[in-house]
Amino acid sequence: MTTLVLGAAVSGRAAARLARRLGNDVVVYDRSEQATDVLRDDAFAVRPGAWDDRYLDQVDLVVTSPGFPESSDPIQRALSTGVPVVSELEFGATHLPAPYVAVTGTNGKTTITTVITDMLNASGVSAVAAGNIGTPVCGLSDTAASVFVLEASSFQLRFIDRFHPVAAGIVNIAADHLDWHGTGEAYAQAKARIFANMSGRDLVVYNADDEGATAAVATAPCATVPVSGTRIPDGGAGPAGDTLLIAGRRYPVATTDPTWTVDLAMSAVLASAVGATEEGIASTLASFHSGAHRRRVVAQAGGIAWIDDSKATNPHAARAAASAYPSVILLAGGRNKDLDLSTIAPDTVRHVVAFGEAGPEVAEVVNRPVTVVPDLAGAVEAGARIARPGDTVLLAPGCASFDEFESYAARGDRFASLVEKMVVSK
Repeated sequence: MTTLVLGAAVSGRAAARLARRLGNDVVVYDRSEQATDVLRDDAFAVRPGAWDDRYLDQVDLVVTSPGFPESSDPIQRALSTGVPVVSELEFGATHLPAPYVAVTGTNGKTTITTVITDMLNASGVSAVAAGNIGTPVCGLSDTAASVFVLEASSFQLRFIDRFHPVAAGIVNIAADHLDWHGTGEAYAQAKARIFANMSGRDLVVYNADDEGATAAVATAPCATVPVSGTRIPDGGAGPAGDTLLIAGRRYPVATTDPTWTVDLAMSAVLASAVGATEEGIASTLASFHSGAHRRRVVAQAGGIAWIDDSKATNPHAARAAASAYPSVILLAGGRNKDLDLSTIAPDTVRHVVAFGEAGPEVAEVVNRPVTVVPDLAGAVEAGARIARPGDTVLLAPGCASFDEFESYAARGDRFASLVEKMVVSK
């Protein structure tokens, strides 16, 4: 059997190595010759540079990475010639040695994946997080664990065949990655594929406050449980004062922010479904704190709070973040992913500082006072100039970072450094 792997980055390398362990002949294609050098050194056949349709000759399976959208030549040629195409997520999950939970959504899936894993390990259930969270699923075929917890992106879910989690979560579905999927409908359909192979004995947990998630699960062929960050939906779980009510038990939580409480409720229901104990759930909920670059307080000076939510890379996430504070100076911009930016600034935003490649576009569509600056450094300077006591200067860009930075994490780190230098030291 010959397997063609598209992409020679982390997930592609893991897929190639798994395919070889399975006894396949493996060929790896990547546009970058530098990316393929590592695999060439490991004696893999590599095909760098421009795509050639002959690379599909005698190929039985294509394993693709997120860097290849459905519209790309390699994917289109494979589909048109009838060669099966699967994602690295699908290829790896098929060979996992234990059951797995899967989580998807436009925002929040990394938090939920992490919290489920923490709840299971706190319960004495060996759990490993993988997938879009950073660890390729193809690298886990020899990993000893009782449960795998997989963060699944729309890119990964688009090309699945037998992917079958025992429990799955859909936290929200809002327009994102239209540059990859083409339409919002195609994006939503990819997310809904998470339950394509599930059955009556399986469980899908969804955010009842989100229209996209609620619409998606209407066709789920298995049991569904609603959760909420603002209420307790019928038959589901949600906040009750400063606790979460889950399956009849109240759990104290470290936050009452609806954005986090819905994530925590979903985490608890999913973790419970695969063996987490009440004690493990309770200890994790009580000690929860948000991850890096997710509404983290960078500084508080002169009555002004500076918050890093660089992970907010789409308008849905940026709007949710800005809605959590009463008076916001919103730093928004970066590289737009063909998304509608007009909804990025809710009523809590007093002023928008639009920066980066998408800065002029943000300025054109938001219905708020706006200042346009060229880059993040300029945005921090403008934020310091405009903010007054009681304001929150919030980095929630609503866009990708790739106009100026290699990742949202690098953008968030730079923001913290700029704030320290320009604000705290004064």
